[in-house]
Amino acid sequence: MAAQIIFEKLVKQLRLPVMAAPLFIISVPKLVIAQCKAGIIGSFPALNARDNSNAEPVLEKWLKEITEELDKYNQKNPDKPAAPFAVNQIVHRSNSRLRRDIDICVKWEVPLWITSLGAREEVNEAAHSCGALVFHDVINNTFAKKAIMKGADGLIAVASGAGGHAGNLSPFALVDEIRSWFNGPLLLSGSISTGQSLMAALALGANLGYIGTPFIATQEANADQKYKEMLIECSSENIINSSLFTGVPGNYLGPSIEAAGLDVANLPAASPDSMNFDELSNKPKAWKEIWGSGQGISPIRSILSTENLVTRIENEFLECKNYIKMET
Repeated sequence: MAAQIIFEKLVKQLRLPVMAAPLFIISVPKLVIAQCKAGIIGSFPALNARDNSNAEPVLEKWLKEITEELDKYNQKNPDKPAAPFAVNQIVHRSNSRLRRDIDICVKWEVPLWITSLGAREEVNEAAHSCGALVFHDVINNTFAKKAIMKGADGLIAVASGAGGHAGNLSPFALVDEIRSWFNGPLLLSGSISTGQSLMAALALGANLGYIGTPFIATQEANADQKYKEMLIECSSENIINSSLFTGVPGNYLGPSIEAAGLDVANLPAASPDSMNFDELSNKPKAWKEIWGSGQGISPIRSILSTENLVTRIENEFLECKNYIKMET
């Protein structure tokens, strides 16, 4: 009950009911800070903070930078504070950094945690020890029940059409099944790129929209310029679903696969047992050349600042909201 109250209070403080999805390689402090200042929850995967020769873990530096910058912003803007941020922990057995990264996030009292590829009680307990809320990625109702049973506070329903490791269920089916038994915090992921699709997510029963791909084509995103331009040029017809690159089905830009010399019509499948995040972080082709994308890319028509992207979605959302009021 306490988690629900905290979450409801958090939602009321947001400019839009949106959490920006953590984008592998792409989400860096510059983007996260811009998202939070724009009034939506920013996030990044802990594994994006890749260690170098320095003694201090890069994750520690990133959390210091984000925390201090948002604190400064809030002091200057007490009537319009920044939204909180989230860190995504990949809870897969191959992530050898997990324990260390958890300890660092507890130390910095990261307010929101996203867990993916495995629900583990000890991770949820660590988050709760510093007062954080935990949201777990799920692609079906079975995984959703397991996540809540193991202590997650909320769920991120990853439906068909989402970028990255997408599910294969319709958002209508997935949200309905989860809402039949779960009344807690629920986010929806899958082709949410406009204010209209955000409104639709709320109408289905989600509390927040989970938006990823549109933020790749922002000025603050750590993405290749050609990647951003490809998002503008492509449509949903160019999205290829394949397990080849990580062992788990994911959505990718077909032209980037072809540019790597692969035949998109004849991609072999890979077993989930082949997934290894320690290795994936050092495989540039899988992430730097094979570019992930959700299906909702048609609204991406130019490279915007994060603030301008959020403003565009906000204007569409309010227009849709006003239209509904008029009709009723």
